Amino acid sequence: MKASRKRLGVDTIDLVQVHWPDPEPDIEEGWRALAELKDQGVVRHIGVSNFNVAQMERAAAIAPVETLQPEYSLVEPAAEKEILPYARAHRIGVIAYGPMGYGLLTGAMTPERVARMPSDDWRRRNDEFKEPRLSRHLALARLLADIGKQHGGRPPAEVAIAWVLANPAVTGAIVGGRSAEQVEGFVGAMTLRLAPEDLERIQTFRAEHP
Repeated sequence: MKASRKRLGVDTIDLVQVHWPDPEPDIEEGWRALAELKDQGVVRHIGVSNFNVAQMERAAAIAPVETLQPEYSLVEPAAEKEILPYARAHRIGVIAYGPMGYGLLTGAMTPERVARMPSDDWRRRNDEFKEPRLSRHLALARLLADIGKQHGGRPPAEVAIAWVLANPAVTGAIVGGRSAEQVEGFVGAMTLRLAPEDLERIQTFRAEHP
């Protein structure tokens, strides 16, 4: 941790998170170490990533969990069942990752593009990028594009991120781009507020295409 602070050029690190609960039996030991660092003033806040409710409760028995970084998107919405309600009830800040479904909801993905992906691209092996799930997600991206048109021509990626941010349990979303052009395709999500009818259209699609 001393080396990390030196590289960052700071005396105190704002936030440190346990990225995965692995090895799972060592959750308490790892969390206790982070709690000690916070008590020492080395870090200001401590959190977890990819923890389920039971695992967060194990950590919380030692010290409060301040942040949670879960995967959450219209492609992978499982967190909204238990994890996000728990975080909201316990006032845990949520930083969602993967809000654009790893490209599926950007409007740029096509079956041909998936077929051209390198053999070592993990998405080639992921069921969400295979039929019938692929067609479902591309249809959803078209719906997001249509909603975006109603908001002055916003791209579907912005609508996908705005949907994640519309969840009252979510504090922020992590997005990434490999070029300035890609960033321009989603940066506007910070100011996009979906209307109730937009959310209803998306929810209807989800109900009809689980």
